[in-house]
Amino acid sequence: MKRPVILLTGGGTAGHVSVNEALIPVFSEKGYEIHYIGSHDGIEKELIGNGHPKVVYHAIQSGKLRRYFSMKNFTDPFRVGAGVLQAFSVMRKVKPEIIFSKGGFVSVPVVLAAKLAKIPVVIHESDVTPGLANRLALPFSSHIFTVFEQTLAHAPEGKSTCSGAIIRPELFNGVKSEGLRYAGLTGEKPVLIIMGGSQGSSVLNEAVRKDLPAILQHFEVIHLCGKKNVDDSLHLTPGYTQFEYVTDGLPHLLAAADFAVSRAGSNAIFELLALQKPMLLIPLSAAKSRGDQILNAAHFKSLGLARVLKEEDVALRPLSEELALFKQEQVQLQTKMKKVESPKTPEEMVELIMAYRK
Repeated sequence: MKRPVILLTGGGTAGHVSVNEALIPVFSEKGYEIHYIGSHDGIEKELIGNGHPKVVYHAIQSGKLRRYFSMKNFTDPFRVGAGVLQAFSVMRKVKPEIIFSKGGFVSVPVVLAAKLAKIPVVIHESDVTPGLANRLALPFSSHIFTVFEQTLAHAPEGKSTCSGAIIRPELFNGVKSEGLRYAGLTGEKPVLIIMGGSQGSSVLNEAVRKDLPAILQHFEVIHLCGKKNVDDSLHLTPGYTQFEYVTDGLPHLLAAADFAVSRAGSNAIFELLALQKPMLLIPLSAAKSRGDQILNAAHFKSLGLARVLKEEDVALRPLSEELALFKQEQVQLQTKMKKVESPKTPEEMVELIMAYRK
């Protein structure tokens, strides 16, 4: 007997993939054959295509929807069109019961193809305001689930629900001693994990390395600096370790960390919240983004769950001085975190999704 099929999509950043990664084991346990549509060269190809061998990965063309002038703005619509046809071909072949989209530009042709194939689509939006890809996809979806209650104001009435955050359960299985071993640290000082997102942050990387001797007087440092951003000259620095990006070892590194400095992508900050890691958030500036991280960070700050430093202010004083103030707020931040409602489990989210299958 042929197994039922679930089709997942989403990509461009790790945040557009992590929720799908949390759901994959649940769908597998329920007996679903899992297919994933992503791009040819996005991070989803690495995380899903290489990291989940039981998932059938389909690569399609997709175009980036830019808010600035580029000649590619004239050619990418044709790539989106090609992606729609490719995604439609996949759907005709595998016949999924439902499609779950986490967003990112690769999801746009998938959602459009699903409309043509008359397959229901459920969207998940992590930020306070929907990203451009999800805004384009909303009219073609059956339902949208949001992390923030405020996001419902931007979604069609009657087909949107605030489900809250979804956290990968493996993040709770980290072992501090294993994290220290993985990072080559002693744990004799508080451990600070610095996360610039899957693409890395040049602003954050520069601020850390410029002030590293002062930071290391008070912390040991795990620095996730992004692809091709490792500084070879710092490899043998005592108390400091750097990685481009970590997947399997991340739960252990987070368990080893006492504090976190992070961009303000929704998935990352809700994961830190669930793990009760005091966080200093440095959101991507409005000049470099649509401002979603600024809204995410402001919301967490308003609830007393994070300290926030504007990207524009990073260079105004040494990062070590900001970290000293941040360290003083540890107890206050963790007290607030303990009062927050637990996030949705992947099992609960899967049940919500499957209610909309055809």
